[in-house]
Amino acid sequence: MSVHVQREMEKIKKMILALSAVVEESVQQAAQSLEKLDVPLAEKVIGNDEQVDDMEVDLEEECLKILALYQPVAIDLRFLISVLKINNDLERIADLAVNVAERTVALAVGARVPAPFDFSEMARRVQVMLEKSLDSLVNMDSRLALQVCKLDDEVDEIHKRTYQLVKDQILQYPERIDGLVHYLSVSRHLERIADLATNIAEDVLYMIQGEIVRHTM
Repeated sequence: MSVHVQREMEKIKKMILALSAVVEESVQQAAQSLEKLDVPLAEKVIGNDEQVDDMEVDLEEECLKILALYQPVAIDLRFLISVLKINNDLERIADLAVNVAERTVALAVGARVPAPFDFSEMARRVQVMLEKSLDSLVNMDSRLALQVCKLDDEVDEIHKRTYQLVKDQILQYPERIDGLVHYLSVSRHLERIADLATNIAEDVLYMIQGEIVRHTM
C-alpha cells in the first residue's frame, strides 16, 4: 500500500472513531434526559443530530473517494465496506437517540406517568452493548464483538416483557395511555439501538475474519 493510500485509510479510521464518540454520547444523554425528565438535555440531543448527519455524509464521501481512486483489494476493501455499513448504523443509532429524547419532552410536558418497566436497567444494558461494539471496532477485538452478539438476546427479552407490562397497565390505568405508549416507544427504540450495536459487532468480525456472520450467530 502506498504512503498516500495509507494516509487516507488512517483518516477514515479517525473519522469513524470521531463519529462513534459523538453517537455514543448522544445515546448516553438521551437515556439520562429520560431518567431525569431533563428537557434541556433532551433538546441538546435533538439539536446535535445535524452534526451527526454531516459527519456521516463526510465519511461516506471519503470512503467512496478511496474506492474510486485507488480500487483497494483484500483487507483494505473489506475495511472500507465495513466502515460504510457501520457509518450508516451509527447515523441510525443517533436518530433513535433523538427519538428517545423526543419522548422525554413529551413525557415531561404531559401528566407524569410512572415508568412501567425498569428503564434505567434496559438503557444501561444497551449502552454496554454499544460501548463494547465500538471498543471492538477501536481495538479490532473479536472477543468483545462476540460478547455484543450474545447480549442482544437479553435486550430482546426485556423488550418483550416491557410490551406485556405496558399492555397490562393500559388495561389497569386507561387514563395513562399516552404516557405508557411513550414508554413503550422508548423500549422499542432501545431495542433497535441494541440491534444496530449488534450489526456493528458483526461487521467488526467481518473486518477481522473476512467471514459474514450475521446469519450464523
